[in-house]
Amino acid sequence: MKHTTNQTEVVETARKCKLRGPGILAAALVAIALSGCNDPATAPVARAAIVRTEIVQPRDRQASVTLTGEIQARFRADLSFRVSGRVLVRYVDVGAHVEAGAVLALLDPAEQQADVDAATAAVLAAESQLRVAKVTFERQKALIASGFTTRTVYDQAQEGLRTAEGALEAAKAGLGTSKDALGYTALRAEAAGVVTARNLEVGQVVQAAQPVFSLAQDGERDAVFDIYESLLFGDLDDSRVSLALVSDTGVTASGHVREVSPAIDAKSATIRVKVAIHDPSAALTLGSAVAGTVKAKAQQQIALPWSALAAAGSKPAVWTVDPATKTAALKPVTIGGYEAREVLIKAGLEPGERVVIDGSKLLSVGQAVTYEGDRS
Repeated sequence: MKHTTNQTEVVETARKCKLRGPGILAAALVAIALSGCNDPATAPVARAAIVRTEIVQPRDRQASVTLTGEIQARFRADLSFRVSGRVLVRYVDVGAHVEAGAVLALLDPAEQQADVDAATAAVLAAESQLRVAKVTFERQKALIASGFTTRTVYDQAQEGLRTAEGALEAAKAGLGTSKDALGYTALRAEAAGVVTARNLEVGQVVQAAQPVFSLAQDGERDAVFDIYESLLFGDLDDSRVSLALVSDTGVTASGHVREVSPAIDAKSATIRVKVAIHDPSAALTLGSAVAGTVKAKAQQQIALPWSALAAAGSKPAVWTVDPATKTAALKPVTIGGYEAREVLIKAGLEPGERVVIDGSKLLSVGQAVTYEGDRS
């Protein structure tokens, strides 16, 4: 009935305005339209937003870091000849396993053999001089007892004997040194291991103390990793590192961090870390690529899916729901870390709060929301 009355009034008003002029008629129509917009019966009703929520609870979380490294020997030595000379023969190559005392290469011993021969002749000459000195001393000793020589001549004979004895000792020492030098023409492995590098060829002239072989000794093994400095600031448990071969994940081992380099590599901006392997198997051969996993110490953290993250200005925030009024509120939070599917909340939320995890794109502060259940 009210609707009919309004239509009648509109028609009557339009008729009167038409009589007065077209401008008045247009103004009347606009006024009538605006007055209809203020009608409470036609005002839109706000609908509650449908969202998915979750009641947050801190859980024990243990992050892990996995890096790739290389198996290396705990002890490695650079081998070199103790004398100079020309390489006569080479017996081993890179990758060869040698036993302790095995001959790796030989130098031409001609020069050292000549030194031995000269030292041997010097010993023979010293022995001959010593025999003459002994005979002279014994004769002077008998003469001085009879009074047929002077004390001066006797002392000279005694001094000659002592000099001859010293000369013989020096000659014998020289012979020993020459024989040692002859023995040094053969390069021997001081321990069992694997040859990892070679820097000589047959016919090459090498100098004393020039490295010609690198030997990785058998026994203890290390897994060596080059890591970024930021990982050292994490709360990682370095007392146990899980290891697995990259080529065969079934070959596993465990270890602990043995050494952390005090310097940062200038080229790669990494720090070298050595992990001592406990009871390494034979499959963990030198140079093998190995994956090492270390876990962080367990912590109580709140984890939310990425879809729950919003922004309050330039700061991260999440939408929460008031359980009493069922209205949305934007709450700033502090991020503790990011993972592949979740974001870790360090501060800003309390256990038991209901957080919107899906459907928050069009929410506004104070807007009514409805939800059916929590994330499983």
